[in-house]
Amino acid sequence: MSVVEVDGVWKIFGDKADEAIAAVRNEGLGKPEVLDRFGAIIGVKDASFTVEEGEIFCLMGLSGSGKSTLVRHINRLIEPTTGTIRILGEDIGAMTPEVLRALRAEKIGMVFQNMALLPHRSVRDNIGFALELRGKDAYHRAQLADHALETVSLHGYGDRLPSELSGGMQQRVGLARALAADPEILLMDEPFSALDPLIRRNLQDEFLGLSQNLRKTTIFITHDLDEAIRMGDRIGIMNDGEIVQIGTAEDIVTAPADDYVADFVAGISRLKLVSASKIMVAVENHVARHGPIDDAHDYPTARPEDDLDTLVELSTGTELPVLIRHDGNTVGIVTKDTLLHGLQGTESQ
Repeated sequence: MSVVEVDGVWKIFGDKADEAIAAVRNEGLGKPEVLDRFGAIIGVKDASFTVEEGEIFCLMGLSGSGKSTLVRHINRLIEPTTGTIRILGEDIGAMTPEVLRALRAEKIGMVFQNMALLPHRSVRDNIGFALELRGKDAYHRAQLADHALETVSLHGYGDRLPSELSGGMQQRVGLARALAADPEILLMDEPFSALDPLIRRNLQDEFLGLSQNLRKTTIFITHDLDEAIRMGDRIGIMNDGEIVQIGTAEDIVTAPADDYVADFVAGISRLKLVSASKIMVAVENHVARHGPIDDAHDYPTARPEDDLDTLVELSTGTELPVLIRHDGNTVGIVTKDTLLHGLQGTESQ
């Protein structure tokens, strides 16, 4: 069962939402036309996706693309105009206020770009604040907070005030606050975007390590494709409120769905993203064009999952093609021409 299921969600801001949705569906109106005719703004347009247990699903797009609006539907901070959202199989639109509050408190943690830490409370008390609202006693709050601090490598900082910490450390406190309640789902809205590049990369590394150990299902919002590629198991790219493509980084880089996505990925290095399986030529096709493989040669070999960077290394200093082998069998061949086409992002001829 998927942990998060978003099915046909629309969010139209304005009094004529139903008319606007009908016009978009029937006439193919875009965002400017909907605003002009109905005085309505498309926040989210017919969004559907699922997130599996332990997966990091990145939603990315330019400012105003709808990614932050969409993520706030996941815990019903924003009500959809139409559509269904299920968390752990439960329709959150049908939940009573009490059940919804329990879901937010126990199942979902949120981490924002602005941590909004309480300046007069210690780091430990900031982390335990949500637990305090849930009625946890002071002893157990402190225990859980200290454990969360240990998890984010801030052991010993519990008695400090937020103003005594650097920006990166404050981000860790925000993450610790979310983790202290042990939620099954993390919603992270550009949590590292305001940080310096080196601190940002370090926190990305730390979160990826935590994710592997804790197996938290995460929806991660970013406007940075490099960050999405680094963080996400899968990526959903949004434009004008619509999810225009969902796939792995390799899927999106090798087969962009439209010009908008192609522009996004145009400057991305393919060396670590594209695998041999994406560019290799089938053995029978290679043989038909170039004749049988000469068994006398000691060919370099690679696996289907090896990346272009590995293939470049293997191809350096030899004119021989690289044999792609799986379970003892040659399943494909990468020549230098094939490799160059792969690096360019074009199909081999």
